[in-house]
Amino acid sequence: MMWRRALLASVLVVCCLIIPATLFAQGKFVEVYIAKVKPEKAFEAESLAKKIADANRRNNGDHVIAMETLYGEGYTYVFASPRQDYADSDKAGEVFMSSLSKAFGKQGAEKLLADWSSCLISSRSELRVRRPDLSSKAPKDPESFAKLVGESRVIRSLALHVRPGHVADFETLLKDINARADRRSDTQPVLVSQVAEGTHGDTYYITFFRTSLGGFDKDIMLSEILGQEGMAKLEKIAAEAVLGEESAIYRFRPDMSFPPDAIAQASADFWNPKPAMSATAKPKAKTPSSADVTPAAKSGEKP
Repeated sequence: MMWRRALLASVLVVCCLIIPATLFAQGKFVEVYIAKVKPEKAFEAESLAKKIADANRRNNGDHVIAMETLYGEGYTYVFASPRQDYADSDKAGEVFMSSLSKAFGKQGAEKLLADWSSCLISSRSELRVRRPDLSSKAPKDPESFAKLVGESRVIRSLALHVRPGHVADFETLLKDINARADRRSDTQPVLVSQVAEGTHGDTYYITFFRTSLGGFDKDIMLSEILGQEGMAKLEKIAAEAVLGEESAIYRFRPDMSFPPDAIAQASADFWNPKPAMSATAKPKAKTPSSADVTPAAKSGEKP
């Protein structure tokens, strides 16, 4: 099975370098909540998520960007929020609950969250630390960062699980490849984060942003960057260091999000969806004009 391991290693590193990426917002960490919903409860879960997002917007609650699966495990939703540190995560939780309580009252907020939980098969949370030292062509300032994220519509997420005792080899490999990619004008940004809390072992996430799925069709092959000798070296090291991987493509859900202002402003029409009109709302009564008024029927005549 060595050929399969070598092929896997090659594919993984190709993904790391030939597809554009960024992390969500400024800050040292990204807090990520991943929820797998019961298929029969998907409509209800989305309705609840929209209510929660609306409460956050109206009451200046916790910032979050929501996504749903396009390719990967179905009925899975990901909610990502920027965090400066652990204390910021604590504060964000308080702000989140405060926004729900203002919108629905304390009991209403508790019921809303209980209803959400009843829709789930499973959920988990991760705190990921940003690794700019392992990234390539990252945006140089907050404005560029917000523009890249705000104008994106889909995201590819690649999780790499590293074997115990091979973290240094793996990180050296990423740095070497990214250094080569940085010297080329036809490669795109690649950003890396590492799980600090919430999973087993050493897990790295490589996150790729696109304005559309078609953007994934224009990737530069890794062999063009490394050459034959470089590919052979890469495959050997990666096969020894990488224990496993998961890949998925998600699309952004602005109706379930409350992004930071800079991201929302980068594409205001997308990130600030108009509230949907209620299906039970009655149309506004029309004031009749003279042309609309018909003479009253005479006695004995049908109208």
